[in-house]
Amino acid sequence: MPRPTGISTVGDLRRAIADGSVPRRSVHQEVRENLITKLRSGEPLFPGIVGYDDTVVPQLVNALLSQHNFILLGLRGQAKTRLLRALVTLLDEYIPVMPACEINDDPLEPICSACRARLANEGDKTPVAWLERDARYVEKLATPDVTIADMVGDIDPIKAARGGLQLSSELTMHYGLLPRANRGIFAINELPDLAGKIQVGLFNILQEGDVQIKGYPVRLPLDVMMAFTANPEDYTARGKIITPLKDRIGSEIRTHYPSGRGDAMAITAQEAWTKRDGVAPRTEVPAFVAEVVEEIAFQARQDRRIDKRSGVSQRLPISAMENVVSNAERRALMNREDCAVARVNDVYSALPSITGKFEMEYEGELKGAETVGRELIKAAVANVADGYLSHLETRQVIEWFDLGGSLQLSDTIGTKDVLSRARDVQGLIELAHAAGVPKEASPALLASGIDFVLEGLYALKKIGRSEERGYHATESPVRRPREDKFRDEERTIPSIPQGKKKYYN
Repeated sequence: MPRPTGISTVGDLRRAIADGSVPRRSVHQEVRENLITKLRSGEPLFPGIVGYDDTVVPQLVNALLSQHNFILLGLRGQAKTRLLRALVTLLDEYIPVMPACEINDDPLEPICSACRARLANEGDKTPVAWLERDARYVEKLATPDVTIADMVGDIDPIKAARGGLQLSSELTMHYGLLPRANRGIFAINELPDLAGKIQVGLFNILQEGDVQIKGYPVRLPLDVMMAFTANPEDYTARGKIITPLKDRIGSEIRTHYPSGRGDAMAITAQEAWTKRDGVAPRTEVPAFVAEVVEEIAFQARQDRRIDKRSGVSQRLPISAMENVVSNAERRALMNREDCAVARVNDVYSALPSITGKFEMEYEGELKGAETVGRELIKAAVANVADGYLSHLETRQVIEWFDLGGSLQLSDTIGTKDVLSRARDVQGLIELAHAAGVPKEASPALLASGIDFVLEGLYALKKIGRSEERGYHATESPVRRPREDKFRDEERTIPSIPQGKKKYYN
């Protein structure tokens, strides 16, 4: 509901409610009705949430239509907090409140003593303020040091002294986060980290719809939607959700990681800072590089050396992608190029943003995070390259290396040098075009395609690679069938570089 005009007093508000221009409803009813409106119009419910349209979102919609308090249960990096914050879009744009009230009291039925006294004194002339929806969302990260006073409230001796009040007066109350979320949404992240006795303090608001402030014979019938998040690992590692509280939570909704590479790439494209500004070169990320970055997370989630209970966050490919683009920027600046196109080789330079994103099992600890990270990248390249190269004829390029050819490249070599050296390898540039690089592609994109082909052949164990020799033949090259079915006695391969001439036997 947009902010109404001409409503400045309680009397104005009563007349507006009577004629239907201002709705009066609970938070759960408000969210439900606004959700129904969105469903009927077909507009996106939760913009920016990718990959949950057929799984999590329908369950969440059912919970909201049922007017349930709910919990999102899932591993780290599964957009739980983003989903909670997206609930704000289902609130009215503005609601009427008592001016300067700490708990956003309803001007027609205030629940705090100060607002009740003001309404009794001023009647229909009592001023009305308007609260925007973003201010109606309160979020708390649960930590073991949170107290019941933080959540619910306590006596404030300073307030009593300044006002000359007795400690027993309701006006000396200091409200906690929960009462301050009145007529809004109260979200608690990582619920199991909240001490058990604090979780007990949430019972009343979930079932009876009220809280009781410590030390006061007072009951506050709050109007609050409650939402929680939790990680299944927390049930044993750091704490647990006590059974009576779980019983009072209406719906438990399981989140998950992206099910396919396409959804994962869409999330990373949305979240990663790849479109750089300022005086830096223009940046570009080819599709095959983006696929490799995403595949690292998929490989990590199924690797036995990595702890599956902790999960592998979607932040891994997001951070890795930012490092990949930065390495491409660094190379372009060093070589004074106008366009920084990411290469697969840049992914290895992103190891610092990868190794800290997963917890390892004993076997992984023995190998070390960097070694495991490099092996994950190689496995990711192999998986992606197999999709691009499996249907292509790669024999000509492989034979060039089998016959003694070698090609030294690094992540700092500029575009011109890559293309110059690649022309010596028979069929390499043609193979890069066949793998998806357009004929009219820029030199920098072609260089990236060449790098992808070479890294793909290496990851698929078709050629070797070392620090000293660069790309070269595998240690034990397998003789591959020839089309002519006979051996030439002394035939050379014309495209072999100077000093690398070999003969068929």
